Amino acid sequence: MKIFFSAGEPSGDMHGANLIRQLRRLDPNFEAVGYGGPKMAEAGCRLHEDLTRLAVMWILRALLNLHKFLYLAWRADRYFRHHKPDAVVLIDFPGFNWWIARRAKAHGIATFYYAPPQLWAWGGWRVGKMRKFVDHVLCSMTFEQEWYAQRGCNATLVGHPYFDEMHQREALDGAFLDEQRRNDGPLVAILPGSRTQEVTHNLPWFLDAAEKVQARVSGVRFAVASFKPIQAEMARRMIAGRDLRVEVFCGRTAELIEASDCCMAVSGSVSLELLYYTKPTVILYWITRTAYFVQRYFRKVKYITLVNLLSVDQVHTGDNTPFDPNQPDAEKVLFPEYLTCEDKTEQIAAHVVEWLTDEDARARRVGQLAELKQRIAHGGASRMAADYIVAHLKDARLQVPRPHYLPGSKVFSEQRR
Repeated sequence: MKIFFSAGEPSGDMHGANLIRQLRRLDPNFEAVGYGGPKMAEAGCRLHEDLTRLAVMWILRALLNLHKFLYLAWRADRYFRHHKPDAVVLIDFPGFNWWIARRAKAHGIATFYYAPPQLWAWGGWRVGKMRKFVDHVLCSMTFEQEWYAQRGCNATLVGHPYFDEMHQREALDGAFLDEQRRNDGPLVAILPGSRTQEVTHNLPWFLDAAEKVQARVSGVRFAVASFKPIQAEMARRMIAGRDLRVEVFCGRTAELIEASDCCMAVSGSVSLELLYYTKPTVILYWITRTAYFVQRYFRKVKYITLVNLLSVDQVHTGDNTPFDPNQPDAEKVLFPEYLTCEDKTEQIAAHVVEWLTDEDARARRVGQLAELKQRIAHGGASRMAADYIVAHLKDARLQVPRPHYLPGSKVFSEQRR
């Protein structure tokens, strides 16, 4: 069994790696090839390209890299033509993966979308592409399965793959945790995102908010969790000259979340990790004024944070206004979130100060997160997805296709007798 993968985000690379391991459990001779990242390569995928290096956001940056994506799409098409894998598995990264899905469909290759894009939140009109080019949508969330199924897609719920990583993760570095806990004062972890663009846009605002918190909470400490060494260097340059008690670490995200009293984070799949550790968190996603204007016409849900979406009964309520801490029932929003093009540092600092100074408020939030975690944070998505893929491919091999003839032809008439 040979499967071609296409994953372009660091989170997709992680999900792909776990899925590859589960597929190899079912078929020791299974071969994984395609586009992914270092985690997939470590799991045994023969990478044609490290696609995670091209993880970009917004239209302009995608256009600047268009020639690279076109080349990779052409390269995949050539591979499908000459080597025809048994299946293609797409993982998030919808802009580029639509091209891969289109070429796979043209070559008659079964296509699975694992951890599918959030079309229900940003681009419902694109569901036509999913229906046309993807044979199986392996959904992460219950409402997501219902949304796709109602629109004619073959959708199956397997669960969110992020929690597989949480359950399989090796023990955290105890020595590092002990070192952090020995330091005086509460700790606030700052998670500025995995993309360099996210760090550039959001970290300065987080640092401004941290200065406001430091002015109100005696002895508070901050730690920046950087995804890459180059981003850690960027963070240190941004911090230089500020009177802040802050350190920068790389590759310590889980430990810093665990050791912290609360967090400030960029919206993304990391919110599920924050849920897993039941950590009170305020979310920021700062974008340009132009991008903010554009997103108002595309966003179809009130919240941008996965944890908040998973905590509500109805995702599509008709109210798409951004979160406001003064709105009715604001306390029920598990992660206060700010999708904005403005300065929201005062609001961000206010949430952090409350959690650091009001033990009852912090305990209530931890309890709310623990309740949601118990309900949804079970693992097994990659195992269920692997079982589904292998079962489908086996069934497809067993089916003997009938000969097809044009009605009215001589052969067609003879076959009817």
